[in-house]
Amino acid sequence: MNRDNLSIRHIYQKREKKFLSKYACASQDSGPRLKQEPECSIRTPFQLDRDRIVYSNAFRRLKHKTQVFLSPLGDHYRTRLTHTLEVSETARNIARALYMNEDLTEAIALGHDLGHTPFGHGGETALKEIYSPHFSHNEQSLRVVDKLEKRGEGLNLTREVRDGILKHSKGFGDIMPSTPGTTASTVEGRIVRIADIIAYLNHDLDDALRSRVITESEIPSICKKRAWQHPLRKGKNNDRGTNLQQRRKK
Repeated sequence: MNRDNLSIRHIYQKREKKFLSKYACASQDSGPRLKQEPECSIRTPFQLDRDRIVYSNAFRRLKHKTQVFLSPLGDHYRTRLTHTLEVSETARNIARALYMNEDLTEAIALGHDLGHTPFGHGGETALKEIYSPHFSHNEQSLRVVDKLEKRGEGLNLTREVRDGILKHSKGFGDIMPSTPGTTASTVEGRIVRIADIIAYLNHDLDDALRSRVITESEIPSICKKRAWQHPLRKGKNNDRGTNLQQRRKK
């Protein structure tokens, strides 16, 4: 086929095949949507999914949902929206380094918490008590994109993105359980699962220090050795300590 007759999407998908790892999920190999629809001539299926998520009502509502602190006083504590953006950034960096599909990774990351409750995991626990012990935010996230968005029409996302959203949460289990079917079918989905853990372990600690719920001396030494004293963070540890000292004096 003459290049001049190819759509922007086709040109990108041909280029995509040349640099993606054999373990990556190429957009031209994406699975079917719940409802068949014409393909976009500009965006790949995963790019289209990402945009549908970003422009959804559920995505905008994330800014009013708190992360760990139920009702923090201050502008600098994480919300469910900033958490989602940090997960997306971390996941995309990992995907890029491994030659995975960044668009698929980003779409899953941006949609992974759309169904999360207000008031962090405390809200999820409350719903388990008053609604159903089987409630889980990852299943609710899938319900949001499948049935609740667009006044009940849903976003009609690809199979890979829906699968990644449903299976992103570790809960109290293993990071990568060996039970078949419990982790995402794509490497990109598994990357998001790990990026989610990386994001919340770091920013929950940062918020706890900022709010003085804990002090730096209470952090286990292994955490400091592995993270803050890492050569790539040289100089940042001292800055953090200085800032903490200054905040305590105020």
